[in-house]
Amino acid sequence: MILKSEIADVALSSMERIITLNSGVKRIVDWKIISSKSYALIVSGIRRCGKSTLMRQMISELEDEKCFFINLDDPRLFGFDLNDFNRLNEIIEEGNYTHLFFDEIQLVPNWERYIRLLTDSEKYHIVISGSNTSMLSKELGTHLTGRHISKELFPFSYNEFRILTNLNEASADTTKVYLKQGGFPEYLKTNNHEVLSGILNDIIYRDISVRFGIRNHLALKQLAIYLVSNAGNLLTANSLRKVIPIAATSTVMEYLNYFENAYLAFFVPKFSYSYTKQIQNPRKIYCIDTGMITVNTTSFSLDDGRRFENLVFLSLRRKTKEIYYYAEKGECDFVVCQNNQPINLIQACFNLTSDNLNRELDGLYEAMQFFNLNKGTIVTLDQNDHFEKGNMQIAVLPYHKWIADF
Repeated sequence: MILKSEIADVALSSMERIITLNSGVKRIVDWKIISSKSYALIVSGIRRCGKSTLMRQMISELEDEKCFFINLDDPRLFGFDLNDFNRLNEIIEEGNYTHLFFDEIQLVPNWERYIRLLTDSEKYHIVISGSNTSMLSKELGTHLTGRHISKELFPFSYNEFRILTNLNEASADTTKVYLKQGGFPEYLKTNNHEVLSGILNDIIYRDISVRFGIRNHLALKQLAIYLVSNAGNLLTANSLRKVIPIAATSTVMEYLNYFENAYLAFFVPKFSYSYTKQIQNPRKIYCIDTGMITVNTTSFSLDDGRRFENLVFLSLRRKTKEIYYYAEKGECDFVVCQNNQPINLIQACFNLTSDNLNRELDGLYEAMQFFNLNKGTIVTLDQNDHFEKGNMQIAVLPYHKWIADF
């Protein structure tokens, strides 16, 4: 239990801090979709990807409104529970606020019950942020069904990156810089590697180890570094047990789920019309940010090809979750679906050469025949080309042109 005065102090200091934040680059998120007081807007994303700054941008556009903001990750609120929401609610009612902003709310157990009460009252516009993908699914299913709109926020996209760094020209050169540095705002401002190392450590220890009571910190960190270092590679829980000191396959699966929920890693399944086969086949690893790979990888020489594939994946993932890889005789990096129907086939190839051209084309043609699609795309760093085979057409585009039309 926390004193009402202490909660009020945290809310005051949280608001003072948020209004002093630089509004920064305008994020490409349509937060105005929440016009009804019957819904809460939920924004989830990895730590320090800009969720608080997004809230600052929202607050700055509400100059004539009374806004309440509280950061529930404040150490003074350690132990905050459902009963403390009663005192928080008294503070809100006494302030006659119209817009409520709750940052990192996932740290409070049963938070969705309180938000449901607020939406049922239809007295407030509500915006929530959190660093956990479960905020988009299971934690909302019981108490907030039909009462929320969910959006994901990622580190800066290529276009946002160019605005922040004043690299206005969309080109292969700016793509190479983005590929190396990624999109975490603070890292782009400081170029301090400790920023990205710190984010990784916070995910390992604060978001996972402390929250879930995991004592094997070494194995957890080794697994995190392995995931970041192997972007674009295939993995299974059994294969991980050979390189990480974790005894049980079920424990490995738990840890992978924690990292995915914290937005550090994504696991892309092999396409199959059979769900059973999907879950039996190896999945491909991708990381939340290519700068995170650059700074935290254990590889002695960075693989531009796999990092570039990760970059293309992130561009797709910002648009949809329905992404698979295709692998039969040949391979296709990305099968993009809509309502479970394949609609787009994409290869990611940093540099097409005489050594890899046939492999890339053959894998894509095979996938096009399998899915009965007559168009495919190979995304490269800086190459333009076009290939045809029968009624099938493949466009080769540099990343900066592909992303402009995507």
